[in-house]
Formats: sequence, structure tokens, C-alpha cells
Amino acid sequence: MASTAFPLLTATAALPALGAVAAAAVPARQRTAAKWLALLVSLATLALAIVVLVRFDPDGARYQLTESHSWIRDFGVRYELGVDGIAVALIGLTALLMPFIVLAGWHDADPLETGSKRWRPTQGFFALILAVEAMVIISFEATDVFVFYIFFEAMLIPMYFLIGGFGDRAHSQGEEAASTQRSYAAVKFLLYNLAGGLIMLAAVIGLYVVAGSFSLQEIVQARADGSLTMATSTERWLFLGFFFAFAVKAPLWPLHTWLPNAMQESTAPVAVLITAVVDKVGTFAMLRFCLQLFPEASKWATPVILVLALISIVYGALLAVGQRDIKRLVAYASISHFGFIVMGIFAMTTQGQSGATLYMVNHGISTAALMLVAGFLISRRGSRLIADYGGVQKVAPVLAGTFLIGGLATLSLPGLAPFVSEFLVLVGTFSRYPVIGIIATVGIVLAALYTLVLYQRTMTGPVKPEVSAMPDLRVREVLVVAPLIVLLVFLGVYPKPLTDIVNPAVKQTMSDVHQKDPKPAVEAAK
Repeated sequence: MASTAFPLLTATAALPALGAVAAAAVPARQRTAAKWLALLVSLATLALAIVVLVRFDPDGARYQLTESHSWIRDFGVRYELGVDGIAVALIGLTALLMPFIVLAGWHDADPLETGSKRWRPTQGFFALILAVEAMVIISFEATDVFVFYIFFEAMLIPMYFLIGGFGDRAHSQGEEAASTQRSYAAVKFLLYNLAGGLIMLAAVIGLYVVAGSFSLQEIVQARADGSLTMATSTERWLFLGFFFAFAVKAPLWPLHTWLPNAMQESTAPVAVLITAVVDKVGTFAMLRFCLQLFPEASKWATPVILVLALISIVYGALLAVGQRDIKRLVAYASISHFGFIVMGIFAMTTQGQSGATLYMVNHGISTAALMLVAGFLISRRGSRLIADYGGVQKVAPVLAGTFLIGGLATLSLPGLAPFVSEFLVLVGTFSRYPVIGIIATVGIVLAALYTLVLYQRTMTGPVKPEVSAMPDLRVREVLVVAPLIVLLVFLGVYPKPLTDIVNPAVKQTMSDVHQKDPKPAVEAAK
């Protein structure tokens, strides 16, 4: 187990946590100072994440940069952190997106009117964003089940206030109606995730009763050497408790209904925070905890989970086709994409799980690019309705061009990053479950339909009078979008840096569940 004298993982999570406290403490009239503080902290966190990436050796020990300290001795809780290749990739994604989220939301918490008493606490907005970053990062790092659970649940609180207190201003029904809908979306988000968390808490307690430890590494090792055995029924019930919470967070059909409301009522940066960052904790936890702690139960539940994933793919894409609201369209598209991720995880092949991990990263980048540009578009027109746009590419060609690239990435166009991950997921699934793999391709066709129709209705055709004076992307907005576009192209043509990091961890996970890739039906000619 590779460890380090300097608590690098703790520092990576503690820095945004301290930044959140500092941003909240900025004097009320110094809103700009809070913004710059949040940006600098997010950039410093990105620098630490890069150090983690550089220090990580894909061919070394499974968990590296480990930290272990006694915390609650009487209950066997230890403060244990460690990262494998999957966690490193997702920590990098989180730290990478945060500066762009901060920049994109630069004016989202400004006062509604000059001199208005309805002051929106700018400092609180950026403090909450940094708090979410800290909790997500430590969730990726935690190898103690109880420590993971604490931060898995704690991140709901800042997200609740971000959704309910800092909603989208593009609302046609007035401030009072908007406030009511934001509150509804925030409460729905919280109740769904709290319900999943409470069921998981029962499973966490049950795991401790059975295993006598919360340490992931100790439990996995004890199961491997035969010193810990679980009754089949016990393992299955514990698996279901963990999986239910992760399926809510992911979100997986039919536990997905909170996501469209939350994304619709949030500002674009907060919507990105939800679907590109926070939701990834759910799919990551399926790989780290469900498969490693409960390998036999994972294989037992695989057929049902694959069917649920397939429904998510097709159902999410079908509903995206029929949406009139831009943000709800992206939300349902994300539900479809999360179906691909879950399908790749439970295909139980190295291609499927490598593709699922890459999909988590690439979906985060592509959704951030599309949603942030959509946010810039909505802020100019003051409407989320697709029908209120038309001919934007003639008056704002840079905005339209970046919107198109983000959309093409969403439909997994070859040459852009999501194509590689979606291809691996489908290949990995088809090799073991060909019928599931074939039906899942319907999601690809529908993705092309909803993406191209969205672009056609908003960007092409005659210029509507309401958008005729729409300005193109400003410098700050270009700084947000351009790096994401570059990454989509780079990882689309050269995904090797990511695959080199995640593949060893995927092979170890496959070993945990005692699975090997199926042999080709037809041997290659020699």
C-alpha cells in the first residue's frame, strides 16, 4: 500500500473546504472579492489534483497516497483515504470543472436589481460551490465505508441550498412562482437522496455487524482469503441497500425523476455541478463498493440492473426528443447517458467497465460544455423554451459553433471524447449480453435526433426579432468553453492518457468479482 508523509489527499479536499469558509466570511459588500477567492481556490485545488495525478503510478499498488488514522475508536471508524485509477480520473474531472463552473456563474448570484433589498448572498453561492467540491473529492478518496457515507450524505445540504436559493432567473411566471418551483425542485432532490441515504445507512450498519469493520480494504482482503464469509441472503440485502442509494444519486430509472426538476430550476453552473460532478459519485460508488464488497450479489443482480439501465437509455432519450425546455432536454439526455454508464459497469467486462469510467469523465466534460453554453444563451434571451429561439447562428456564430460541438459530443460523434467511451461500453456489453447491446444502440439514434433537432430549432432558420441583437460570447465565456472543447477533441483522438490510468483498476475490480472477459465466438485467423 503506497502512502505519503504529506497528507496530499486530505489537502486536496481540505483546500476547497477552507475556501468555502473563507468565501462565506467575506464582508457583505465585497462580492467581487468572494468571486476571485473562489476562483483562486478552485485553481489551487486543480493544481493539487494534478500533483495527485503525477504522483499516482498506474502500475503500482491498488490504493496509493493512502492515509489512515483512528477516528471513532469505539465504533471501529478510521479516517482512511486512498485512490485507485478510477478515483484519480474522477478527482481530476471534479477539480478541472470547478474553475469553469465558478467563471460561468460569475454573475449568477449578483443582486437582482441595483439597490434592491432582495439581495442574493453572492458569498454564500460561491462558498456552497466550494463546499460541494470538497465533499465530492473526499467521497472519491474515502476507503472507509462510514467516512464515505458521511460525505455522500453531507453534500446534499449545500446542493439543496444551491438549487432552492439560487435558481434560474429565466422564468416566465414571475419571481413568486419561480421561488415556489425552485423550492419544490430542491425538496424533491433532498427527499429522494435522503431516502436512498437512510436505506444505505441501514446497510452500512449491517455490514459492520457482519464484517466487524468499516475498512473497504480490510473487508475485501478478508473475503478474498476466506476469513470472512457472508450468507447469500445477507450479502444480497446489503448489496441492495448500497445500490439503491447509488441508483438514486446516479440517477437510474425509475429513481430519476428528481433530476429534470433540479436541473431546470438551477442556474446552468449548478446544473453542471449536479450532473457532471455530484451524480458521478453514485456510479463511482457502484464500482468501488457494490462490486468489491458484494461480488456474488453483484452478479446475482446484474440481469435486472442491465434491464433498468437499458430502460434508462431508451426512456431518457425518448423524453429528451419531446422536450420544449432546453435544460430539461439536457437532463433527460443525461439520464440516458447514465444508463450507458451503469450498463458498462454491470456488463462485467474490462471493455465495459473501462468504457463506463471513461464515460463518467467524458460525459462530465461534454455536458459541461453543452449546458454552460446553453446557460449563456438562456441568460441573453431570458427564456429556456426552445420555441423562443431561431437563427442564433447568424447573430452569434461563436456561441452557435460551441453549442454545436457540445451537442455533437453529446451524441457521441466519432472524433469527440464520448464516442470512445460509448463504443467501449457497447462492445463490452455486446460480448456478454448481445441482445442488451443491440437494443442499447437505439439510444444512439435518438441522441442524434434530439441533439440535431435542438440545434436546428434554436440556431438555424430565420432570425427571430427577440434574438436579432443577441451578443456573441464574451471573453470570460470563451475562457469557460474553449478549454472544454479542446479537451473533447483531444480525448476523442487520443484517449490513451485516460485508459492507461483506469485500466489497471478495472482489471482489479474484475478480479474482485471473479469475472473474465468472454472469449470471442470466432477465433481470429492465424
